[in-house]
Amino acid sequence: MNQYILSCCSTADLSREHFEERQIHFIPFHFMLDNVMYDDDLGQSIAFDDFYDRMANGSETKTSQVNAEEFTSYFRPFLQQGQDILHLTLSSGISGVYNSACIARDLLSEEFPDRRIYVVDSLAASSGYGLLMDAIADRRDEGMELDTLYQWVQDHLLALNHWFFSADLTFYIKGGRISKTAGTIGNLLNICPLLDVNDEGKLIVRAKVRTKRKVIKEMVARMEELARDGLAYNGKCYISQSACYEDARAVADLVESKFPNLDGRVEINHIGTTIGSHTGPGTVALFFWGAERGH
Repeated sequence: MNQYILSCCSTADLSREHFEERQIHFIPFHFMLDNVMYDDDLGQSIAFDDFYDRMANGSETKTSQVNAEEFTSYFRPFLQQGQDILHLTLSSGISGVYNSACIARDLLSEEFPDRRIYVVDSLAASSGYGLLMDAIADRRDEGMELDTLYQWVQDHLLALNHWFFSADLTFYIKGGRISKTAGTIGNLLNICPLLDVNDEGKLIVRAKVRTKRKVIKEMVARMEELARDGLAYNGKCYISQSACYEDARAVADLVESKFPNLDGRVEINHIGTTIGSHTGPGTVALFFWGAERGH
């Protein structure tokens, strides 16, 4: 048995089966749908399609992050079993959950002085965060010691690239991320903002592209420019999507045609209920290893 466990938040947006297969533990965020509270439990409580259908039909959503007390209760059993912990949180650029995990770490370090509890701000989100967790699990499986792995994460997390677009700006407007005027005009003109996650883990609009077909080409062009080893890229590539599988499939097909040396086919996941509460349906995100993110 490994003497340490790998852990993340449910917002890494991989399937429950994927987490179980890779022996990655997760703690769920929470969301409210029409004033009913649920755990963000990877589609178990509410199917993703049902969740996005209800959003599209006017249901109200609200999210809440994991608090310090929940982290303390979640971490303690691992420590009692004599295991150390490496936990990566959702990016501090979009959530305060990193601070909650650090509070729990500090409290438990006093209770378990012989155990190591590492908390890392992933500066990542959705299946990009999941791709980072997979890389960490690969190194654990190769026998990397915890202290070395902790340093590896710090050294490499900014090489994880995130690019995404949304064909429907309705929920970006509702959440205040785009002004009502700009969002309304954008929807009328079929403008799809192309965004990435910068070196502070924040969402940044990089281009405003008219039509979905063009933004898909532009997003894959960014991968051609930035991917490690360019078109010879031989790493994994993940996509996440919110109720727009055909759009995600179009991106995946283009990536697979451009990058023949990929490590397996492009994996398409759902954008989970926490992040999806803010994006709504119609968002596609692309993740790969490449140049370090800038500001």
